[in-house]
Amino acid sequence: MSADEAQDNHHDLSYREDIPRVRTREGVELYAETNGEGDITVTTLNNFFFSAPFWREYTEELVKHYRVLSYDLCNHGQSSRVEQEPTWEEHAEDLIGLLDGLGIESTYLIGTSASTQLARDVALAHPDRVRGMVLAGPVVGPQGMRRHRGLQRAWLRTLNSYGMPELYSHMYPEVISTDMNEETGTPGFLGLRESFLAMSTAEELNNGLTLAQQGDPSPELLTRIQTPTLIALGDDDILLGPTAGQELAELFPKGRLALMPKAGHVPFLDDPEGFQEIVRKFVDEVESDV
Repeated sequence: MSADEAQDNHHDLSYREDIPRVRTREGVELYAETNGEGDITVTTLNNFFFSAPFWREYTEELVKHYRVLSYDLCNHGQSSRVEQEPTWEEHAEDLIGLLDGLGIESTYLIGTSASTQLARDVALAHPDRVRGMVLAGPVVGPQGMRRHRGLQRAWLRTLNSYGMPELYSHMYPEVISTDMNEETGTPGFLGLRESFLAMSTAEELNNGLTLAQQGDPSPELLTRIQTPTLIALGDDDILLGPTAGQELAELFPKGRLALMPKAGHVPFLDDPEGFQEIVRKFVDEVESDV
């Protein structure tokens, strides 16, 4: 992406008013939209920073081949607000309820950053509902999650001390790759900031970053997952290098690694087309083995 493209790049974050919310459990209805058609469904999982509409731009190729489901987590975006912040278990229950409500028997999951933990938990608790997982910029690690959670605590302190604009300034050089920082410069920084500030409130991010530090961090959990799993890792990811990425993939009985050259912690931001091609290849390979 050039600097000029970055300056003009404004994500369509509008919601579709004609879409009915889907009830997933008592008191919870989720905003969910599907694009594309087909027998195979690919479901995107938000990481507290993204909203459902954000995914449209990064699934434009996938919708030509699959049904793509994107939704807002409970207490985020246009989904229901409940007094008690949901747990990981409740977020997993919501996903299964969403699939039930839409008549989807099983799906591929795309998790990114914090939501890779949600994908892990769903695959453990409901293996029959997950055909495969793509974990992009995973926070689950081969030695545990201590480093990831330390970074999240630092982000949380910045948010609560200085607010969302400063949190964005803190996160951007860490999450966005070296190449994207250099190539898009200030226009890239400002273009993405507009979307970042529009997609969440400070309260939502506080709750999300707090939840991200909870849950079992044990790598041993990954050895129990029989779901085919692809680690999609930018080789400029601040949290996980290529060697650790390979070690992580090997923990999954059916794991594999796809390195994305010069991409950062959210690799589909660097190369949307390349990321979608990786997902397509993975899905096709898994389906050919069924």
